[in-house]
Amino acid sequence: MATVIPPPSKRQKKEAQKIQEVDLIPADLPNVLIKFQASDTGESIGGSIRVPGGITEKQLEELLNQLHGESDEPVPYTFALLNKSSADEKDADAKLIDIRDNIYTSILKPGIKTTEDFLTLVYTPRAVFKVKAITRSNAAIAGHGSTILCCQFAPNDSSRMCSGAGDSTARVWDCNTQTPLYTLSGHSNWVLCVAYSPCGTMIATGSMDNSVRLWEADTGKPMGKALTGHSKWVSSLTWEPLHLVKSGQKPRLASSSKDSTIKVWDTTSRVCLLTMSGHTNAVSCVKWSGSNIIYSASHDKSIKAWDISAQGKCIQTLKSHAHWVNHLALSTDYVLRRGGFDHTSSRTSTRSVNMDDLRAKALEQYEKVAKINGVISERLVTASDDFTMYFWEPLKSSKPVCRMTGHQKLVNHVSFSPDGRYVVSSSFDNSIKVWDGLKGVFVGTLRGHVAPVYQTAWSADNRLLVSCSKDTTLKVWDIRTRKLSVDLPGHADEVYAVDWSMDGKRVASGGKDKMIRLWSH
Repeated sequence: MATVIPPPSKRQKKEAQKIQEVDLIPADLPNVLIKFQASDTGESIGGSIRVPGGITEKQLEELLNQLHGESDEPVPYTFALLNKSSADEKDADAKLIDIRDNIYTSILKPGIKTTEDFLTLVYTPRAVFKVKAITRSNAAIAGHGSTILCCQFAPNDSSRMCSGAGDSTARVWDCNTQTPLYTLSGHSNWVLCVAYSPCGTMIATGSMDNSVRLWEADTGKPMGKALTGHSKWVSSLTWEPLHLVKSGQKPRLASSSKDSTIKVWDTTSRVCLLTMSGHTNAVSCVKWSGSNIIYSASHDKSIKAWDISAQGKCIQTLKSHAHWVNHLALSTDYVLRRGGFDHTSSRTSTRSVNMDDLRAKALEQYEKVAKINGVISERLVTASDDFTMYFWEPLKSSKPVCRMTGHQKLVNHVSFSPDGRYVVSSSFDNSIKVWDGLKGVFVGTLRGHVAPVYQTAWSADNRLLVSCSKDTTLKVWDIRTRKLSVDLPGHADEVYAVDWSMDGKRVASGGKDKMIRLWSH
C-alpha cells in the first residue's frame, strides 16, 4: 500500500504563504572600513583596512591570521562589533554584537551600522581544541547510600572525579574503569560540598557536621583530623588561587558556614588563620578571587569582599538584593579552578611538574582571562531569591553595573564561561538565561527543561553548556545558536550536581537516585 502524505496543517499553510527571506548578499554592496582590536589588551593591529561589505567570518579569520603572520598554523577567532552609542562616549559604554556568518547579515542588514561607518571588530581567540557534545551515558555507578549533592572533576586529570552525598561520605571515582576508587569516610553528617585544590593534590569536603576535612587526592587518605571551628554546617568551600600561593607552600582553603562566618585554613599546619565575621545570617557561597579577595554571599541579602592580604579586612559591602543571595560567580572562576593545568594534562604528566612552573603558568592563564583592555578586571555576578541577579565590578564601585532581570522564580546558580564572555543563570522557573559577561546585557533564554534547573557546567572551549534539573534529565546546549544540542535522560530522579571535565571528554552527574552517571560522546 502506498504511503499517503497527510494534507498540510493550518500552520504549514500559513507558513507557506509568508514571504520567504533569502540571505543573499547584494552584488553592488560597497566596501567597508574596519579595524581589528584585541579583546584582552585592547591593542589594534594592521590599522584601517578596506574590505568587502559581505566578508565572511572565515575570511576575516584568514585576514587576521595573515596580519599576525600565522598563516601556516591559523588560530580560530570569533569576531564582535564594538557598537558605541554615540561618537563621544567612552569604550566602557560600548556593546559587543557578535558577527555570525558575515558582516552584511550581522551588522549592515539589521541597520546597526551602514557601509559609511567605521567598524571596530573585537577579536577573541577560540579554544584551539573543540569539545564534542556529550551524547550518551557510559556508566551508571552505584555506591553512595543516599542522595548525591555535589561532584567535581580533578583539575589535572579528567579520569578522577569526587562526589559528596547524604550518606556522610565522599567518593573518588576512576572514570576510565568506571569504578569507585576510594571512599572518604569521616564525616558524621551529609557532605554538602567537595573541592579539588588547584594543584590537584588535595580534596576538601565540607559537611553538615560543622567540619571541613582534607584528603590526599592520589590515595584518598585523610590528612589529619577534621578542621573544626564552625558552629553550624559548612555551606561552601574555595581554594586559594595557585598563582597567589607562596613558593614551597600549599594553597590555603576558605570555608563558609550557616553560622554566618568565613574561615581561612592553613592546610599544612591545619589551623584556622582568619575568621571573618560581619554577615548577620548564613553565608551561602564563597569565592577566592585572583586578586586575593574573598567574596561571600549571604542570606542577609549582602555580598562582602574581604582583602586577605590585609588580614581579612572587609573592604566592600555590596547591597542591592531584596532577598537571600544564593550563589555568586567570578569571571575567572574556571581558570582559577584549573590552576596551571590545561586540557592535555593527566595524572602521569602532572606528577613530574615543578610547582613553580605550574604557578607561572597559572598566572599567565589567569591574566589572559582577567584582563580587559590591558587592565585586570574581575567581574562578579550574584544570584538571589528575589528572582534577579546583579552584575558588579566590586573593586571599582560598590554600586552594581546593572540589574539582570527576567527570571520569574528564584535564581539558584550562576556561572561565567571559561573565557568570561558569557554568564548563564539557572532558575526554578525551568529556564536558563544567557547574559553578556562584559556588561551583563541579556543575550537569550534556553528553554527545554520542564522543572527547576539546579546547576550548569561549561565545556572548556566555551561552546557548549550542560544543565541538570529536577526533571531527571541533563541537557546540552549550543551557546552560539542558543539551541538544545542533546537531551540526556537516564537518571531515575532529580539531578542535583553536574560537572564537565577539563579535557571536555566527560560529564559526571549525580542526584536523588544515588547513582553517579558518566556521559561521553
